[in-house]
Amino acid sequence: MYTQTTPATAPAAAPRWAVALRRLTDYLVHDFGGGPRPWTFATVINFQKAGTFVFLGLLMAYYRNDAPAAWIYLAMHGSYGLVWILKDLAFPDPNWQVRITIGGGINAFAAVLGWYWVFGWLLISGTASPVYPLPEPAWFCLCISLCMLGSAIMVAADAQKYFTLRERRALITDGMFRYVRHPNYLGEMMIYGSFALMVWHWLPVVVLAWVWLGVFAVNMRLKEASMARYPQWAAYRRRSWWLLPGLF
Repeated sequence: MYTQTTPATAPAAAPRWAVALRRLTDYLVHDFGGGPRPWTFATVINFQKAGTFVFLGLLMAYYRNDAPAAWIYLAMHGSYGLVWILKDLAFPDPNWQVRITIGGGINAFAAVLGWYWVFGWLLISGTASPVYPLPEPAWFCLCISLCMLGSAIMVAADAQKYFTLRERRALITDGMFRYVRHPNYLGEMMIYGSFALMVWHWLPVVVLAWVWLGVFAVNMRLKEASMARYPQWAAYRRRSWWLLPGLF
């Protein structure tokens, strides 16, 4: 359930490290280099998401790789990109609508988005030759299931947030947010975790560690500082989990 309330008079201050990192990343992906702002942040993100299926398909053709793992990875990562586009068309995130500089767009692609394409290149090119801990069919089942569940959680959480906040600004404590305070980030982590498990190489682990700690954790910490302005926050925080129920 959600309720409209009067914000508390003294919201919790965001940690200085989180504020500093946010300012740095905002500068790098929004304002770097100055000059004209020809596109929105959403344009850069959607270019990468929509292009993933095509990019991976071209890689498979170039390397003449028609192995089951390559087709499964194409279906997982490529389809996730198309799901993202559908989500953005139905309920776009206002945070992505800010206009950014050319240098900011290049930085966004070079620092994060482009590295996601490297995952598929590692697998399809044969640079990564994964030996999975389980038999391949079982491992593929695990990765596909993780990707599908993550996509459902991410889309459902973003939809609930979008349509709730469109009606009124309030603390959301029901639905996807009943037990987990950041279900949209949980879904994204499950999705990209499934890609890393398919590739089974050290490089995706490094990339995800940077994104999850340097971007996701910062955003979640700042979001919690913002939500602390609501009187119900303390009770909600006590009965909910940060990401995984029963763990943390």
